[in-house]
Amino acid sequence: MTYGAEIAGGKPATQDRETDDMAKVAFLGLGVMGYPMAGHLKTKGGHEVTVYNRTATKADQWVKQFGGKSAKTPKEAAEGQDFVMACVGNDNDLREVMLGKDGAFHGMKKGAVLVDHTTASAEIARELYEGAKKNGFDFVDAPVSGGQAGAENGVLTVMCGGDQGPFERAEKVIMSYAKACNLMGKPGAGQLAKMVNQICIAGLVQGLAEGLHFAMKAGLDIEKLIATISKGAAQSWQMENRYKTMAAGKFDYGFAVDWMRKDLGICLAEARRNGAHLPVTALVDQFYSEVQKMGGKRWDTSSLIALLNR
Repeated sequence: MTYGAEIAGGKPATQDRETDDMAKVAFLGLGVMGYPMAGHLKTKGGHEVTVYNRTATKADQWVKQFGGKSAKTPKEAAEGQDFVMACVGNDNDLREVMLGKDGAFHGMKKGAVLVDHTTASAEIARELYEGAKKNGFDFVDAPVSGGQAGAENGVLTVMCGGDQGPFERAEKVIMSYAKACNLMGKPGAGQLAKMVNQICIAGLVQGLAEGLHFAMKAGLDIEKLIATISKGAAQSWQMENRYKTMAAGKFDYGFAVDWMRKDLGICLAEARRNGAHLPVTALVDQFYSEVQKMGGKRWDTSSLIALLNR
């Protein structure tokens, strides 16, 4: 089978797909992640896509760019769909979109699969899983890693929680915008895996910020330094992709501090429930709160170095 090209120049690609590969899919939430993810469902996946966004003009813009349809409510978007994907802000947004008066739960058909890409708590994932089962459809929690660039390029990493059968069905659709998609365990396990991801990143970025701050104070050549240590044990994605902008004091290249604090809050709350000790994560969360006070709410997470350099 031949797949259409990925998103390029905002034009939907021509599809040459077998009919039974095409699914009816709704996508709820067209933020910086959801907008391109939904686009890949249409152009790369070749699916029949209906979108919903709280700000309707964004949905209209998406339809104009990619085709498909828009709906006025999550319920309307979910009606008759084989899969419903969502990527919204937090637990409260998720409850409203799923369980509210016009929520997706009221439109889902029996046997459909609801896939939630929101980074949220494991608690709400389990709650929505149980609710879906009672209503005759399935739920998979599926937070993503890779940021805006990963969404735009269709190379996200997806961590899932739920039952094997629904996961296998959803995986084929998810791979329209992912490079890796794995079932981590029972409901909520995807969210727990995403928490581990954010915990690891928090400490790593702080270490990189301190290293670069030290290097600049010491008068080292940053280019030569990174060219050398990035070939050894200190190497990381953050080092390879963020050292130049960090050294230049530019922070418009990724995941926002406000979002990271939301995620770290979820991690710390879960740690209080399961007894895990996260001293570095708690400390870095406080450092990010100081960055917010500096006016860096929308700076990317590498802005920890600004706190050291002020």
